[in-house]
Amino acid sequence: MSASPSRLRTLRDYVRWAVSQFHRAQLFFGHGTDNAWDEARQLVLGALHLPWAMSDAYLDCRLEDDECAHLEALLRRRIEERVPAAYLLGEAWFCGLPFIVDERVLIPRSPIAELIEQRFRPWLAHEPTRILDLCTGSGCIGIACAYEFPEAEVVLADLSFDALEVANQNIEQHELEERVYTVQSDGFDGLPGQRFDLIVSNPPYVDAEDFADMPAEYHHEPALGLACGDDGLNLVRRMLAEAADHLSEHGTLIVEVGNSQVHVAELYPEVDFTWLEFAKGGHGVFLLAARQCREHQALFRERLTQR
Repeated sequence: MSASPSRLRTLRDYVRWAVSQFHRAQLFFGHGTDNAWDEARQLVLGALHLPWAMSDAYLDCRLEDDECAHLEALLRRRIEERVPAAYLLGEAWFCGLPFIVDERVLIPRSPIAELIEQRFRPWLAHEPTRILDLCTGSGCIGIACAYEFPEAEVVLADLSFDALEVANQNIEQHELEERVYTVQSDGFDGLPGQRFDLIVSNPPYVDAEDFADMPAEYHHEPALGLACGDDGLNLVRRMLAEAADHLSEHGTLIVEVGNSQVHVAELYPEVDFTWLEFAKGGHGVFLLAARQCREHQALFRERLTQR
């Protein structure tokens, strides 16, 4: 990063300067933005508690010295340490909702957001009354579901106590304590006997090769939420083997596996997964009905240790 940009005084100055520096440093964008301009605007406006959608006329407002110093410190960390903007701001948006985030949880970015906004149409046979967000992290998927299904009870489950602390903060922020709660659970282990109409999961699924090749920004995120064995499916195997025991009769299982979609297809060629498509981008999300989970449960159990 170049010397302190002491001649920069306006919001527009800082956004423009940040874009140049981001390009110069060859940053990676994949945690809420996909280009230098949006990243710079998000970081500059967010750092000063200004709304993303404010009129560009305000970009010519001059900043106080302490505001300039604050911005320069954040931009330096983004460039030199490759810290994602969401961690620098302590906030990320998902389904149009703000969520508290820090380095205890992954930054929300799942394409499942599109499914939630569509209320999972046309895939649900009935409106769910119990929903499980398995491997919840910040709680963003389950909390967004709670907004779309205001009569549903929602369980946020995760192995990490640190992640659940963040999820509980988000439950409180959204004032959903009466029907959204957290459970510490390794897969389904902490949910004995419980059944759900909808199970949604964005589990760790990055295979060893992809994890080694990930840009530096991703290595600020908890490895527990990303990597999961040589083929990325260590946890997904367990989930498939046990899902039938936790779905209601007409329940639905939706799981994101990203690039590990190829490993799922290779491991379970007999299973007719529904691979969902996304207008806004994204891939590697499958759907199984409870009937399919029951039909293939013996197969799923048989493949638990297969690589």
